Amino acid sequence: MNSRIPDPSKPVIAILTTSDRLQHFRGNRQNFRDIIRTGKEMGYLVYVVTVRDLRLEEPVVTGYVPSASGKLWYAVPVPRPQVIYNRIPNREEEEKAPVVRKIAECLEHPDIQLYNPCFFNKWNLFEWLKESKATARHVPKTRRLRSAATLTAMLKNHDSLYLKPEKGKAGKGIMRLRYRPDTLLPFRLQIQSGKKNTTYKAASVERLWARIGRAKGTSRYIVQQAIGLAGYQGRPFDLRVLLQKNGRGAWAVTGTGARLAGARSITTHVPRGGSIEDPSTMLEGTFGAEHAADILKNVSTTALLVARQIERASGFMLGEMSMDLGVDEQGGVWFFEANSRPMKFDEPAIRKLSLERIFQYGLHLSRQTK
Repeated sequence: MNSRIPDPSKPVIAILTTSDRLQHFRGNRQNFRDIIRTGKEMGYLVYVVTVRDLRLEEPVVTGYVPSASGKLWYAVPVPRPQVIYNRIPNREEEEKAPVVRKIAECLEHPDIQLYNPCFFNKWNLFEWLKESKATARHVPKTRRLRSAATLTAMLKNHDSLYLKPEKGKAGKGIMRLRYRPDTLLPFRLQIQSGKKNTTYKAASVERLWARIGRAKGTSRYIVQQAIGLAGYQGRPFDLRVLLQKNGRGAWAVTGTGARLAGARSITTHVPRGGSIEDPSTMLEGTFGAEHAADILKNVSTTALLVARQIERASGFMLGEMSMDLGVDEQGGVWFFEANSRPMKFDEPAIRKLSLERIFQYGLHLSRQTK
């Protein structure tokens, strides 16, 4: 079949984003081009649509498709979508009233399936995972950061903590706190900004709390036990797992990558100086080949358990998420973070399958009655 002609037996799929005064729409254009190209090759009609242009009462809407070279985008009349892949670019956009209304309308619409309706909140994620025994054991001790007393209570049991914004992404705003009781200034707070981080030392919890207050502003934070991660060549690493639903509508691991922390970074995020590595290499360097293979199996099993529990507890229909998991020095697996709008994985095999699964799951969804 000619990849340019959509197969009428397949659903019309739209990538949902918000409009932009200068560029028609917001979001990662390269990612959207890749999705549209893959969809075309698989026989789907797929386009970008904005919240403003998605008029649910109309059979035809305005969509955007790239030119052959990919440099230009054209506005074209297209049939209303049957499946919506939600790529609203950030929380600020998602929380605007017209976006909230449109997503609610799509969820109610009898002929449209929309999945991944919203970004995750870190506190909610940990609460959901604590509801199940199977997932609770993979969750570090986590509390809402409300006062200096919360820090004091946590430091009784853990000499190292992470402070994370509830609505953060890509490591932004993360702080690390270490407590060394035998020193003159026992509290050490590392604050990450860009690829650098600054260390603030304090003699008292009161002084420490004042400094944290300046750093976090009005943002809500959680405080979490720091896990002693397995290291590679003296630097900690964690694993980034991409999970998507497949053509049967079941959660599946699309791929696992490793992220090695930057030389002076307190997280493994690539924008903060981290690097993309092969998970087997990282794990074998620490645990040996046989144990590494067992750990990787356990990582996949844990990620699937966590994805199912997040979906069940959230009450949302989800179709994909990326997850940060850590492996401690004993080989135990820990959950740190999940993102309902995964950024693209750079590993070619993971990337290819991830694009195909958007359409495999879209086809499955289109066959379900609401």
